Amino acid sequence: MTEQEAGLSAPTVQTLPTGEVFATLDTSPRGLTPADATALQARLGPNELPSAGRSRVWRQLAGQFTDLFALVLLVASAITFLAYGLQDPREAGTLQLAVAILCVVVLNAAIGFAQEYSAERTAESLQAMVRHTCRVLREGERREVSSQELVPGDVVVLEAGDAVPADCRLVEVHEVSVNNAALTGESDAAGRTAHPVAAGPVLQARNCVFMGTDVVAGSAKAVVFATGTATEFGKIFRLTAAAPRQRTPLQRQVALMARRVAGTALAIGALLFLVRLPTGQPFVETFVFALGVMVALVPEGLPATMSVSLAIGVRRMARRHALVKQLLAVEALGSTTVVCTDKTGTLTRAEMTVVRVWAGGAEHTVTGVGYAPDGEVADPEPVRGLLRAAALCCNARLVPPSDGAGWRVLGDTTEGALLVATAKAGLYLAAEEAAAPRVAEYPFDSGRKLMSTVHKVTDGGGYHVYAKGAPQELLDRCTVADGAGERRPLTDALRAEVIAANDALASQGLRVLAVARRPVPGPRPGQETAESELTLLGLVGMLDPPRPEVSDAVAACRRARIRIVMVTGDHPLTAEAVARRVGIVTGPAPTVVTGVGFEALDDDGLDALLDRPGELLLCRVSPEDKMRVVGGLHRRGEVVAVTGDGANDAPALKHADIGVAMGASGTDVAREAAVMVLLDDSFASIAAAVRLGRSVYQNIRKFLVYLFSHNIAELVPILAATFVGFPLVPISAVQILAIDLGSDVLPALALGAEPPEPDVMDRPPRSRKEQLFSRAVMGRILFLGGIQALGVTAVFFWHIHASGILYSEFTEDDTAYREGITMVQAGIVVSQFFNALAVRTDRQSLFRIGPLSNPWLLAAGCFGIAVMAGISYLPPLQALFNTAPLDLDDWAVLAGLGVLLLVAEELRKAWLRRRRPTDPKGGTR
Repeated sequence: MTEQEAGLSAPTVQTLPTGEVFATLDTSPRGLTPADATALQARLGPNELPSAGRSRVWRQLAGQFTDLFALVLLVASAITFLAYGLQDPREAGTLQLAVAILCVVVLNAAIGFAQEYSAERTAESLQAMVRHTCRVLREGERREVSSQELVPGDVVVLEAGDAVPADCRLVEVHEVSVNNAALTGESDAAGRTAHPVAAGPVLQARNCVFMGTDVVAGSAKAVVFATGTATEFGKIFRLTAAAPRQRTPLQRQVALMARRVAGTALAIGALLFLVRLPTGQPFVETFVFALGVMVALVPEGLPATMSVSLAIGVRRMARRHALVKQLLAVEALGSTTVVCTDKTGTLTRAEMTVVRVWAGGAEHTVTGVGYAPDGEVADPEPVRGLLRAAALCCNARLVPPSDGAGWRVLGDTTEGALLVATAKAGLYLAAEEAAAPRVAEYPFDSGRKLMSTVHKVTDGGGYHVYAKGAPQELLDRCTVADGAGERRPLTDALRAEVIAANDALASQGLRVLAVARRPVPGPRPGQETAESELTLLGLVGMLDPPRPEVSDAVAACRRARIRIVMVTGDHPLTAEAVARRVGIVTGPAPTVVTGVGFEALDDDGLDALLDRPGELLLCRVSPEDKMRVVGGLHRRGEVVAVTGDGANDAPALKHADIGVAMGASGTDVAREAAVMVLLDDSFASIAAAVRLGRSVYQNIRKFLVYLFSHNIAELVPILAATFVGFPLVPISAVQILAIDLGSDVLPALALGAEPPEPDVMDRPPRSRKEQLFSRAVMGRILFLGGIQALGVTAVFFWHIHASGILYSEFTEDDTAYREGITMVQAGIVVSQFFNALAVRTDRQSLFRIGPLSNPWLLAAGCFGIAVMAGISYLPPLQALFNTAPLDLDDWAVLAGLGVLLLVAEELRKAWLRRRRPTDPKGGTR
């Protein structure tokens, strides 16, 4: 969509008188008709920012063949085809090996492509669940519509706290100021006007507001003149959206592992070639044999299995309301050491609720939670006048349930809480507004810290001002107090009583507002007159109740040694009260730093602050301060997850290891900068995502142990045969590929879907320096692989020795040899079945989680054994693999080897639990 298509250019619209704006944009003060809006949207497209371009399907598919493992296998296949062409006579086994290697590459590419394609489509569908709305006039009726449905000519209603959904020209303004930090970098709010201004740079036009900015104060109506990519923010967004992100630790470790494994495979293949060549074997056959061993050592199923594991993690997180936009970010969650969390909406429900009303020296309790007007005010009669005044001084609107959504508030949540309390007191706002219509408004600003409105009392009462705001500021403007109908001069003693009541409410973690009124002679008394000599009606105490699930999530993070730092713009008393309710603060004296104190800290002072042990609350801080906190934590080597919802939170979200944006209340800018979006805005979803992230990393290690341990079982018999002078191989390259394809891929995929272990959140975070192939992982691979290798090597040579034939007299057609190599292949397959069960837990006993609790793993293992049985008993497969049928005794011996492996691993885990109850590094043991 071009600027010309999206509407009138800003330099033109900013110079027009208000009356001409409607005509120029083919609209009216009543807004567009629904039919006109639909037609414009069909022509111009949705009002949305560009997303990262989706890769073409053929590029995604081709990318599967550029992985290092795939390239190694493709080269090996090409060399094997060349060797087949050079052989004289040509060996069918060489051709079979070349084709088998190629099939492995194609199969793994298909699996990897299918998973990435599916994950991308899943992410797109989940992101569509995050809905952004705005208020518009359509034929004079105020409606709430999706921001994507806006078109040039729409008349938008803006109020304090709203995000501007498109580029708009203001046509009606009531003390409006906006925060343009997302566009200009200026954090100070800028006043707006509806009057025409001179042509010039569009961002300096004081009668325009722009997508990505926020309305800080006042209310307004504006006409949309640019949407989507035609907006000023859309132009900037296209430049920043493609900024490259740093590679995650897992990406770096996998790349390093691929190089090391490929180098090791080449080295071992070359060694075997050099060892076997002097034995008199033909050069080409020896080369093909060494090449086959090299291919066997390459974990060709690893990329596909890893993609599947990460994709499963994404889907599981989505079910827990956490949308992860990048597959590899799933793993990074598992190493998180610090969570910097906001308070409102994340730890709390973002539904302010009035719980106390103070008037005439008495407190009145208000029951009920949230925006549903269910509950009551204790003894409501003395406070009805107070709540009526507070409600009339509100711009928010309470919206009844519709379309499956519950009660909602359009506008400021604090005002929403006042409206709900008014309804609980038995007052009907529509009737009160009809009896006292508003004629003027003096919006809230941070200097006065109050808001006032002027109303005409229709029953002959003249005009009245109703005001609400910060208690101290409003109290300074009052001369009289009215409690329960009794007017008293506001003496020093009474002021002290009001201040004590305010402090008592604030100490409970409540946000406190004072409410006042006064008569005025006319509809436009002037702000100074309207807000002086007021009559204090009382105080209202409200809170944003903590989410019920957050306390358990905080406790889980504490057990997991994850530090939680609250970073909020709220009052310290309120922040500490909420932190204590949810368990972030448990000690008597947390470190509390406010914005002024924080700004005075240099980097050394910030480092010293973050180094302090104990609980830390940062209050009244700005988004710029949050960015500094992230930088300071990075200097300490922490892996940081940061929550944010505003456009100016985007730098901190992108700089953090895990940027977490709010899906319900966050801005588009924040969601684009983050790698994870909380669809329910709840901290509990962060804790659940960390738990799943840890399990994903564990699962990756599990199938690494599973895949590499059987490589040892494949290699050791070959090495043993070479060094004892046995002229044939105990297992052929084609058999090894059959194991990798038929018996390993599906169990590895099932291990990638393994649910988190019970104690996964009882371990400390994984160090970012810890390697994927740690000493513990390598030790486990050697332990399990060694047991398999000794078992199958012993079985093979026992079978060969029992035949009574000399080594030098064996040929590939001898029954004993065919049975021996069948025993080796079947032994690896059967032991891998038990190996898959053994690696399901790192430290816990298999029997604690239940051997049958992963039915997909059992089914995959049984499928591999069935494939092996077919190779052993079906004549066509016998001819292909040179195998022989095994009898029941043979299978019993092989099953015994598998049970031995499982028992040995259970004993190792038991020893580990007794030796080290808690792994200080959180690594796999």
